[in-house]
Amino acid sequence: MTKFGMGQPVRRVEDPRLLTGQGRFTDDLSAPGQVHLVILRSPYGAALIKGTEVAAARAMPGVLGAWAGAELRRLGLGGVPCLASVPDRRGGRSVRPDRPVVALDRVQHLGEAVALVVAETLAQARDAAEQIVIDYETLPAVVDGTAALAPGAPQVHPQVPGNLLADYVMGEPERVAEAFAGAAHVTRMRIVNNRIVVAAMEPRACLARYDAADGRFTLDMGGQGVHIMRDSLAGPALGIEPAALRVVARDVGGGFGMKLFAYPEYAAALWAARAVGRPVRWCAERGESFVSDSQGRDQVTEAALGFDRDGRILGLEVSTIANMGGQVSGYGPGVPTIAGSPLLPGVYDIPMWSLRVRCVMTNTLPVDAYRGAGRPEAAYVIERLVDRAARELGLDPADLRRRNMVQPGQLPYRTCSGLTYDSGDFARVQDEALARADRAGFAARRADSMARGRRRGLGHAVYIERTGGNPKEHARILVDPVARQVVARVGTLANGQGHETAFGQVIADRLGIAFEQVRIVIGGDSDELEASGGTAGSRSLLLGGGAVVGAAEAAIDAGKPLAAELLEAAAVDIEYGDGAFRIAGTDRSIDLFAVAARAADQLGGAGLVVNALFEHGAPTYPNGCHVCEVEVDPETGVIAVARYTVVDDFGRLVNPMLVEGQVHGGIAQGLGQALTERVVYDDDGQLLTGSFMDYGMPRADLLPPIAFSTIEVPCQTNFMGIKGAGEAGAIGAPPALVNAVLDALAADGVADIDMPLTPERVWRAIREARAG
Repeated sequence: MTKFGMGQPVRRVEDPRLLTGQGRFTDDLSAPGQVHLVILRSPYGAALIKGTEVAAARAMPGVLGAWAGAELRRLGLGGVPCLASVPDRRGGRSVRPDRPVVALDRVQHLGEAVALVVAETLAQARDAAEQIVIDYETLPAVVDGTAALAPGAPQVHPQVPGNLLADYVMGEPERVAEAFAGAAHVTRMRIVNNRIVVAAMEPRACLARYDAADGRFTLDMGGQGVHIMRDSLAGPALGIEPAALRVVARDVGGGFGMKLFAYPEYAAALWAARAVGRPVRWCAERGESFVSDSQGRDQVTEAALGFDRDGRILGLEVSTIANMGGQVSGYGPGVPTIAGSPLLPGVYDIPMWSLRVRCVMTNTLPVDAYRGAGRPEAAYVIERLVDRAARELGLDPADLRRRNMVQPGQLPYRTCSGLTYDSGDFARVQDEALARADRAGFAARRADSMARGRRRGLGHAVYIERTGGNPKEHARILVDPVARQVVARVGTLANGQGHETAFGQVIADRLGIAFEQVRIVIGGDSDELEASGGTAGSRSLLLGGGAVVGAAEAAIDAGKPLAAELLEAAAVDIEYGDGAFRIAGTDRSIDLFAVAARAADQLGGAGLVVNALFEHGAPTYPNGCHVCEVEVDPETGVIAVARYTVVDDFGRLVNPMLVEGQVHGGIAQGLGQALTERVVYDDDGQLLTGSFMDYGMPRADLLPPIAFSTIEVPCQTNFMGIKGAGEAGAIGAPPALVNAVLDALAADGVADIDMPLTPERVWRAIREARAG
């Protein structure tokens, strides 16, 4: 192992560059002759477009073009595709309705694009956009998923009758009903997973160019996957072959799933670049992000668990209404169905289940993947259910979990939802977390709080998730003999995770060279790699790490014949280790970079260049236990998170420091959803929480110090033994927090409360419980 190889807590090498303002984000870019795109957006949640007038805008100073939707469609600007289609109980698969880049004859949510303006300056484009006249006929709107299914509800999308986009079912409903009929106890709950704004630090932005000489487009953007973006925009939006579009990403300031897929603005900028013959740039303002970025969660679930006399789970029943919004985003219907629902059984040995998910369209912003993409919603359902069941049965919540957990001796374990858990020690993880949280001393801390007129609660949640996503990833390595450096390009894109550090450690470890001799190319370029799966589903280290290991091994294999020539030996006698090739059984050797120099001489390139494709179909199943301790002021409803403990099983760790940072960030987002965040629309589809003045982003004083530790149970399905870690914090935090608050308020008679647990909501719950 080299000094900074696998398993070492190496400080992030990218931080000095980013913290000193040397990062290159999309809005830092410029191109000679660039012009500016402004998008006019609908002020209504639902309306018909009866007419448009853009002539006045075209006549404004500096304006190069102004267009509305119907004209753009005639000129060849298409739509943005939904990539996910799921089985539908009505037959076949769910419909993927048309989503035009610019609205044609109707708008289906606030902020939908209705016209484009391109001008020499941003101010001129804004002034011109104000001169465009759109004749709207407002329509009744529906913003709630349940209400959208009611008879007579306003029709949101003409291609989705009754607003039911998908009706997805799994499991054995008849068997579950029979089991519940004979159960000793059935716990039932209605569980709300509140809609949230993603609010990445860097707003979405792009710089689009068109080269008339070769007929190719180039799009610089801040995203999570360059090939996904290329393929989604080329044919569906622009009517071109993917090879005619190059997509480039550099530094990305946060993604969280929201930046993975294509958006209308990117297509509009590309089309406009060709139309005006100039580079076109666009960057969202924060208020524009609130009405154009995809949003997260927004599910309402009716769920039930049946138990026998010994407290063993007999079956699980879940029915969810998932709000998809007014247009169907890239992976929208896949999130609550195929991505999240199979994790509903959690870490428990549940023999049968019944699932129904209805994906419903409303006059709201589109909903898509947000950190965890369906798995946080699933964990919230099962962990709230188990905690409620423990209270109803008069059992210790930890004991009820323990007696129902999948045991190590049952692994590999196939769940009733069809997943196969390969590794884990769930009871051990729970016991370790509770011990580290000093559960034994909680009674004394509760008594102290009660003496001060406060309520204190302890809650926990045990989660499991599935990571991996796209099972293929590419990487390229250049062994540069001049710089004596290994330069690697990987198909996943960093947006805060620390890829430059982690991939550098993996390569240094495999090649036996100094960590400082490895450089990871920032960002992605669809022209540089054959394909890439992007950053999603906590897949980067599993798939990207596998790809760079494969590339390192390919470099070794390619170097052996060259080393044999230099050492005047047979290739079969060449071994590799510690950064050098050597003749087996001798002390004769030559280092990696000398061999790369021979490759450069023979092939005429910059050094030894290799490509690798890594394929890995088996997902990983990280798991853990979050323990949250809260103190509540019953007179104001204010919650203070007093202590927070988490024990995770991420398999073998490449860099414990990076993992802890990822978990901290996920917990912050999870607690934000649980305590402060909530998107609110009025009945007309107007967004009432459209700025940071109205939307409750989590702040630093919300979080206590987090006690983090891991138990390493190596994954059995990949050669590194690793499990994904990027989304785990956001999965365990919401149920742990809510369970803790309900434990604190049990003495006041509060049995249930929906997120976010704002002071007003907590105060009202206490008053209503006392009165009722």
